[in-house]
Amino acid sequence: MLRAATDDDVDTIRRLRNQQANRDVSITSHEIAAAEHATWWAKTSVDPTRRVLIYVRDGVTAGVVNFFDLDGIVGSWGFLLDAEGLAERGETLPAWIEVMREATTYAFDELGLDLLTGEVLEHNTVVRQMNRRFRFVEGPAEQRYADGRAVTVIPISLRRQDRRPRRTEEQG
Repeated sequence: MLRAATDDDVDTIRRLRNQQANRDVSITSHEIAAAEHATWWAKTSVDPTRRVLIYVRDGVTAGVVNFFDLDGIVGSWGFLLDAEGLAERGETLPAWIEVMREATTYAFDELGLDLLTGEVLEHNTVVRQMNRRFRFVEGPAEQRYADGRAVTVIPISLRRQDRRPRRTEEQG
């Protein structure tokens, strides 16, 4: 289940973002300090081109989905999971599939987007494979510098008409 993030979720969002597994696959890999996070939330929570959603699995916060640069037709997204908690419960893969399914459904059915874009680090081959499973297309890689290191970033995109059919559509 996805629900809108609130002020009560801010500390949880920061805690999840700062998990080493999530920092390892983020463009900016430094640990987010409380003040930096508070500044981000103050801007994000009132920005009409953004949506931050909490992914809840079996009643437990299990991730964060971030939509940004929304213009009604195109939007970008990213997500992170509670890598530590899900691994401890043996739920990483099912949660990952579920959050991607719910987030892409939200993007196209709730936000009404025609195109969903994002980015993935080149070395994150597992995520790249899952993106392909969900029919995202990769663009040309680009080199960037963040947190004093070079990273290779691959843009991804998914058009509404290319998304995987929802289960009810597959069965009907």
